[in-house]
Amino acid sequence: MIPQRKIKILQTIRQGKVGGGETHVLDLVNELDKNKFESVILSFTEGPMVDKLKADGFKTYVVPTEKPFNYKVWKDVKKILVNEHIDLIHAHGTRANSNTFSSAKALKIPIIYTVHGWSFHPDQNPLVKLIRTLSERFLVSVAHRTICVSQSNLNEGKQKFPMPGSTVIVNGINQIKFNPDLDYEDVRASFGIAKDEILVGYIARITAQKAPLTFLKAISKIPATQKVKFLIVGDGDMKKEMVELATSLNLLPRIVFENFRSDIPAILNGIDIFCLPSLWEGLPIALLEAMAMRKAIIATAIDGTKDLVSHMEDGILIPISDPEQLAAAIELLITDPELRRKLGENAGKNIKENFNIATMTRKVEMEYINVLADRKLK
Repeated sequence: MIPQRKIKILQTIRQGKVGGGETHVLDLVNELDKNKFESVILSFTEGPMVDKLKADGFKTYVVPTEKPFNYKVWKDVKKILVNEHIDLIHAHGTRANSNTFSSAKALKIPIIYTVHGWSFHPDQNPLVKLIRTLSERFLVSVAHRTICVSQSNLNEGKQKFPMPGSTVIVNGINQIKFNPDLDYEDVRASFGIAKDEILVGYIARITAQKAPLTFLKAISKIPATQKVKFLIVGDGDMKKEMVELATSLNLLPRIVFENFRSDIPAILNGIDIFCLPSLWEGLPIALLEAMAMRKAIIATAIDGTKDLVSHMEDGILIPISDPEQLAAAIELLITDPELRRKLGENAGKNIKENFNIATMTRKVEMEYINVLADRKLK
C-alpha cells in the first residue's frame, strides 16, 4: 500500500521573537497530528522562536521584513511555496497574511487567517485606524477561512466588515508543561527573593501594547514598606525606556529585570501575583499560562481578556492605563492571601476545563481538512 501523502502546511508568523502569537505557533505545530500534517515555518524576522522550532526539527524559513504588504518579499515567499509543495497556508496575524496572500493567489493555495487580535485599536489616530480597518477587511476577504481566538474579536470584526467563513477557536495551552503540581527549580532563591516576600510578575514583550510604564507607575504608588518585590521578564522596543523610568522613580531596589527566559513554567511557579495591564489583546496566552499555574492575576478589562477572566472569581479586572487601580489591586492581593488562593484555584480550574492545547489543535486540524475539501469541490 502506498502511504498517503501528508498535508503540507506553511505556518507563517510575523516575527521570530517570542510573544503570544508565536507561542501559539510553537504549541500548534508540536501538537498537530504528525501522521497527517507536516508544518513548514515562515517567519519574517529571526529570533528565539525560530531557533526553538529548528531545534524541534521543523524546516524553518526567514524572509526578512518588518513591514506588512511588502511586495518586495512576495517573490521569495512564492519560491518557498513552490519548492515545498505547500497545500495550505496558515497565516498567523496581519503581517503574515499580507505578505503571503499574493503568492498564494497566484498558485491557487488556500489561506487560513488566524486573528491574534486585530491590528486596529481604540487608541490609534483615526486615519491610521481607518487604514488598518480597511486592510483587515481586505485580508479577511482573501482568506478562505478566518479564525478568531476570542468571541470578542469575532464580534468586533463583524461590526466593521463582512466575515463570511469565520469561526472562533480559543487558544489552548500545553497543560502538561504548565502544571502547578510538578516540581520546579526555585527561581525565587536565584533572584534573591525572601520567603516572606510577595513576588509580583510581569512577563511579556515589552511594547506599548503591554503598557509597561503603567506597571511601573503602579509600583511607585505601593509603599516601599510592603514586603513585595517585582519581577519583569521580557524584551522589546520599550525595555530601555522602562529601565530608565524605573531608575528615575527609584524603583530598581524593588525590581528584578530579566531578559527573555525559556523556563516560564518555573518563573510562574515562583511568583504569587501575575499582572498584564495590556491596552488590547486577542486572547492572551500569557494569562492562560499564569492561570494554568493557579496564580492570582490582575489584567485590564479589554476584549479577549474579558472572555477569559471573570472579575473577582478567577482574577481581578481593572481599567486600561490606570496605575492607581492597578496599584490598589496589587495591594489587595498582597494583604489578602485567602483571596490570592481562591482566585488562583478558580483560574486553574477554568483553564483545565476550557483551554486545552489538544482540543484547540483538533479543531484547527478540522479547518485544514474542510478548507482543502472545499477547494477540491470547486
